[in-house]
Order: sequence, then structure tokens, then C-alpha cells
Amino acid sequence: MRFKPFAAISLATVLGAAAPAQSAAGGGAEPAFSADRFRADVTFLADDRLEGRDTGSRGHEIAAAYVASQFIALGLKPGVENGGWFQQVPFRSATLAGPVGLAISGPGGSRSFDNGADAIVGPSLAEEKQDIDAPAVFAGYGIDAPGEGIDDYKGLDVRGKFVAILAGVPEGLPSEIAAHLGDDKGAAAARHGAIGLITIYTSQYARVRPFASRAGGVRRALLGWVGKDGAAGEDAPGLRAGFILGDAAATALFAGARRTYAAVRAEAEKPKAHPRGFALATRVHLQRSSAWTSLVSPEVIGMLPGSDPALRDEVVILMGHLDHLGMRRNAKPGEDAVYNGALDNAAGIATMIEAARAFAESGAKSGDRPRRSILFIANTGEEKGLLGAGYFAHYPTVPVGRIAAVVDLDMPLLLYHFTDVIAFGAGHSQVAEMVARAAGEMGVALSPDPMPQENIFVRSDHYEFVKQGVPAIMLATGYANGGEQQWKAFLGGAYHRVNDDLSQKIDWESGARFAKLNYLISRALANADRRPLWYKGDYFADLFAPGAPRAVPPAGTSTAAGAGH
Repeated sequence: MRFKPFAAISLATVLGAAAPAQSAAGGGAEPAFSADRFRADVTFLADDRLEGRDTGSRGHEIAAAYVASQFIALGLKPGVENGGWFQQVPFRSATLAGPVGLAISGPGGSRSFDNGADAIVGPSLAEEKQDIDAPAVFAGYGIDAPGEGIDDYKGLDVRGKFVAILAGVPEGLPSEIAAHLGDDKGAAAARHGAIGLITIYTSQYARVRPFASRAGGVRRALLGWVGKDGAAGEDAPGLRAGFILGDAAATALFAGARRTYAAVRAEAEKPKAHPRGFALATRVHLQRSSAWTSLVSPEVIGMLPGSDPALRDEVVILMGHLDHLGMRRNAKPGEDAVYNGALDNAAGIATMIEAARAFAESGAKSGDRPRRSILFIANTGEEKGLLGAGYFAHYPTVPVGRIAAVVDLDMPLLLYHFTDVIAFGAGHSQVAEMVARAAGEMGVALSPDPMPQENIFVRSDHYEFVKQGVPAIMLATGYANGGEQQWKAFLGGAYHRVNDDLSQKIDWESGARFAKLNYLISRALANADRRPLWYKGDYFADLFAPGAPRAVPPAGTSTAAGAGH
């Protein structure tokens, strides 16, 4: 999917979305943005003594206290219902407690398979002890999207059964829609009444993510948030198990069926092929026990109340994730063991704090507060699967219907003087028009997503709000002025590694500029006469906000419309 750069949108079109005829920063003297303050925040949050800010760790608690102290010093109001700064998110951690029993029975008899060698079965967050025996059905890629011309469940009865599906998604879908449908597979199976989901490999998927490279995952703990009803938060209620089969086990699963696993896999190798589903002649028997532990970790939330009596109950959210990966477990003596996360995402949190400071100072000096309220959130559990943002989206401290827009700050690459930015998700709503306006005031271009294959729109915290029907984007520095080389070098050499630390040549002035840009964006969103709308014909708008009003996209804008639109 390709977007036309929003820098090409006419200024008149952009201003039509944000009605006040003033600069994005509003009236009054422009606040100062300090590279030294930005550096001080990153330096503290990325220090070795915070031990990588892992969710639930002592280091993350210290980081959360630091962010809250900054909010207090700025004069923000507590953003949690009880008047506190922390929304404590309850988490459940699960590990396997003993061996897994996995057997497949059919016309050729019964055969057991070893976890970690023939299958990849992790722990369960929903049931401590499981003994499941059910028939199996093959359902192609497991895609449930009739509007996009794909209905892998058509004609299949999967109620009370294990559904076996091919890994990946079929060719031909726009990248963001494909990413969503890939994430939706478990929920799709649950919607059709399945109790288990079995993933089997295509040859192409095996080349990209070899089975052996994932087998170690069976020993890892699985983390999830727990709802106020005591149940694990899940997108696929009723789906009791999900696991991966290696080739030998997948071959056994298809024994006696009208087509073999080898035949299905060979068909999937053909261009634009889409193997269709059919009933299998086998049953799957799964036995496993999971050991649970509980922990809590905070979302840090501060509020800047709006000034307009008619709009102050609406909220613009500026947020970033505070957590990172913690400590490296296999480090040898003397080796660096701390995943500092300087750019991922201490830099995003520093951006948010500096933007909040600008709002506070502007209001204190001139009384020029934004019309809508602004909520500043430091999320937890992002690296574990967007967990803190997911919990907040389910249990928001303000009604979801009052959230006008979300801007997410995740891993701004501040290793060069950026001259453009990328708003991931730009083609879906008028939020991007506000970004274009604010960026234009600074002489910064708004560029299209240069790496759609990475599916970043569905991989960061803002997506949890998109699923609640809220227009949202993730903002990052762009590919211009040497940015492409810096991004490729970072992703290949420092991303999620111990050298994402303060030894990098971070451009602190670019950090101050990025904070200014996000201040201008948030101010434009907060001061607009009307909240930003989803675009007419957008796939995600139709999926998650079907009853919300729509805007006509500016000329040349590509919305995420699929085959059925």
C-alpha cells in the first residue's frame, strides 16, 4: 500500500480539518524546547541502574516514579480516577509446569509428539490445567474477511474443534489489512466456535521464520493483563489453546484426509494460490499444566485540563511506552547485560515530557491552555504485546467516546537531523492532516510509510485505541536527510539489543525539535473546532467505528480500502 506524501496536500484542505485560524501552537509566546532537558530525561531512563525497565521490575517502578515526579513538577493533574498518577495494571505470568502431552490419532493409529521438537506449545493464561480432546479441521489461512473476498470458514463446521491453519496471509492484500487479518486469526477461529488453533508452516514461512528458531519459546513465560472480572484479557474468548506443529506432526494431522499436508503446502507455494479448507480425519489430544504468578505494573497518567467549557471533556492523548526488555539472561561475566532502550523508548518518553512542559509553561505564562484536555500516558508492557495500552483501552480513565485522537511516540530515531516524519496510519483519518499542518510550520515534511512490509501500524500501542474506534497514529522520524541509512543500521544493529544505549551518537537538538513538533501536533488536535474524523471508505474505520461520522479524504489520499470497498 502506498500513500501520497501529505506535504503535497493543499494548505486550504488541511486548515479545513482544524478550523481555528491560528498557528498550531495557538496564541502567546512560543515555549522553549531544551536539548539539555531532553538529554537529562533520556540519560536517567536509560541508565544501567534501571536494569532495562522490564515490566513489573524494580527498574520500571523507578522509571514510573520519575515520570510521575516530572508530571507533578509541571503542575499536571493526576489522570487516574482515584486522584493518583498510576493506573496499576494487574498481570498474570504463566510458565509450563511439567511436560506437555500432545497426541494425534486417526486412521493410522495414535502418535505422540515432543514439545520443542515436533511442536511449539507454550503455557496458558486462561486455564491452569487442561485436558482437551477434539477433532480437527483444516481452514486454509484462517482468514475471516468476506468483505475482502476471503472467507476461509465458508462451508466448514469448526464448532468445538481444533482448526489447523497455514501461517502467514495470502498474497494481494494491502499490507496493513494483511497485518490485521494475521493478528485476527485466533479471534476469527473463536468467532466460529473453535476451541483450539493449530498453525502449520508453508515453505515460504519456514524460510523466513524457521521452526527451530522458535522452539525455544516453549520455555519462556507468557504475560497477559487480567481484567476486573479476574479473567485473562484476551481477543479470542473461548479459544482454549493455540500452538505450532512441525512438519512431522502436521503430516500426521492430515493422515487419512482427502489431501495430504505435502499437497496443501505445495499448492501454497504457487503464486496467488489459496488452499481451501476441508475436514480432517484425525483428533488432537492436548494435556498441559501452567504455573501462574501475579504482578502489577503502572501506567503513568497525567492530565492537562482543557480551557473550553464546551470541549474540555474531550481528550487528546499523547503517549509512549516506558518499558523495555530488562536484563540479558545469557550474558557472560563482564559482558553488557542491560537492554537500556535509549531510543526504544526512553526517547519517546522524553519527547512526551518535554511537550508536557511546553504546555504547562505556556499556560502559566500567558494563560493559553488548549481547548481540549490532554492526557499524557507512559505505557507499560508494550514490549510484551501492547499490554498496558490494551488494559487502558479496556479500562480507560476517561470514557473512550471522549477520546478525540491518539498520538503515539515509539522509538523516534534521533541519530541525525530529521527533515521529515512518518505518521504510521496516516491514510486512515484526519489526524494526519493535523500532523501535516504542524510539521509544515517547522519546515518538516510528512512522508508516506517507507517500510509497509514491517506492518508498524498494528505493532505499537496506538493500535489498541484504533481497535476501540479512536483515530490514532504513531509518529517517528523519517527517511530523508540520511534517515534511511540510519534506520537500516539501527534496526540491523541496535534494535532490541544491549547497544541501544547512551553510547550512540544521539542528536539531542533533534530530540528538542521532535518534542516541539509533537507539542504543535497535540495543540492543533486540542484546539480544532471539531475532533478529527475517520475517512470515508477506510477499512479500519468500517471495522472498528462503523457508526462514527466520516470525512472525505483529501484528493490523492489512499485510504486502507480492501477488495470489497
